[in-house]
Amino acid sequence: MQKFDLVVIGGGSGLDIANAAAFHNRLKVAIIEKDRLGGTCLNRGCIPSKLLIHSADVIQTIKRAGLFGIDVSGFSIDFKKIISRVNEITDSESDEIKKNLLKRENPKLFAKECGFVGEKKIAFYKENGDIDDGDEEDNVITAEKILIATGTRPGIPTNIKGLEKSGFITSDEALRLQEQPKIITFIGGGYITCELAHFFGSLGTKINIIQRNKLLISKEDREISEKFTDIFNNKYSVYLNYNPESVSKFKDNNRETEMLKVVAKNSGNGEIIEIDSDQLIVAAGRIPNTLSLDLEKTKVKVNENGFIIVDANLETTMPGIFALGDVVGKYPFKHNANLEAKYAYRNILYYDKKLPVDYTAMPHAIFSSPQVASVGFTEQELKEKDIGYKKSKYPYINTGMGQAIEDNDGFVKFLVDSKSRKILGCHIIGTDASTLIHEVLVAMRSGKGTIDSISNTVHIHPALSEVVARAASII
Repeated sequence: MQKFDLVVIGGGSGLDIANAAAFHNRLKVAIIEKDRLGGTCLNRGCIPSKLLIHSADVIQTIKRAGLFGIDVSGFSIDFKKIISRVNEITDSESDEIKKNLLKRENPKLFAKECGFVGEKKIAFYKENGDIDDGDEEDNVITAEKILIATGTRPGIPTNIKGLEKSGFITSDEALRLQEQPKIITFIGGGYITCELAHFFGSLGTKINIIQRNKLLISKEDREISEKFTDIFNNKYSVYLNYNPESVSKFKDNNRETEMLKVVAKNSGNGEIIEIDSDQLIVAAGRIPNTLSLDLEKTKVKVNENGFIIVDANLETTMPGIFALGDVVGKYPFKHNANLEAKYAYRNILYYDKKLPVDYTAMPHAIFSSPQVASVGFTEQELKEKDIGYKKSKYPYINTGMGQAIEDNDGFVKFLVDSKSRKILGCHIIGTDASTLIHEVLVAMRSGKGTIDSISNTVHIHPALSEVVARAASII
């Protein structure tokens, strides 16, 4: 049995901890990753999706050029080139990480699937899928400190008849399609659907979205969700309050291709609809990668949804074993995993002086069209918690830059404590929302975090950030 000081399971944000512990602290470290290195973000998430989405943004700019007196005609789309560019960038980065790790003995890479065979003993799976806990030299490893950062994968509904055999894909495969679908149906109406719909829709694919809730991106502030849903309703075929019941294949003789039929039922009036498409993408949430780890052989506990339970210091219910990122399920964002990695590194190395993670002003963004960015409480959450607040809302179009770019739908919304004037939440929909929200994050994370720190700051005129300043000044 090989002994290490630290074992990191997962080759995403855990890589930073493994490298730092090996290089700066001279610890003997193992990294276990059965898939491509770089984690979900680099290989199947934020990086490839945003590379694709930039192509969609460029196309959208071209299509809107006529608004600004520019005649653009005759442009064409090379779908395969768009996809190959993205995959070349992400694959080369992942390959480079692996190549550099293989050059070193510390940290030592185990490119295998693993599971626990004891409280702090880890064995690797054989090719036939069985766990191998024999006595072979490289078969079982152990360490006093272990970090689990295995992330999540797409969750697949089990209550849709015929779905399993339909040939559906998830966001993983959607990012690597070699042929552009003519019609895509999405099951789910969250941020993954809305980002991919923006990409494929901008390229000319007909988009259908089946959403069980009454709004798209329903976890956002309600006014944001309502505006976003209205915009998507005008661009795509959106079926709200519908639950998919069955999926089947059929041959389209006119197109000489195999198609997919989704039957869905309205949960309100019981109406049945049938939707045909040549591609079906399931984006109905994500589930943690914990099942194959055999955590029941340790004292590490998971919640009812399979996410690993950790304390404020990211330590699990088994002393010495930590977890971070999506597998914990607190904030499923790469920037959160990076934040947690800093604390996990410190708490693993300085075990007797652990610090709780400071999640103050944890933001997120949806890179669709329009963009959405959010931080803090939504208005519905403040009402549920009976927290006193004031709110303001200011439209993009009432600013100089908003008029210049003709953003008629975007707005900034602030929620502020009635007494202290601290910012309780900020929600932005519109052009560059993911960038504009950052001055709000700085205000919330540092100093007193009051709305006055934004309204009293001189903003460049007529920069787009004036819309944030004006929303702050009227509250």
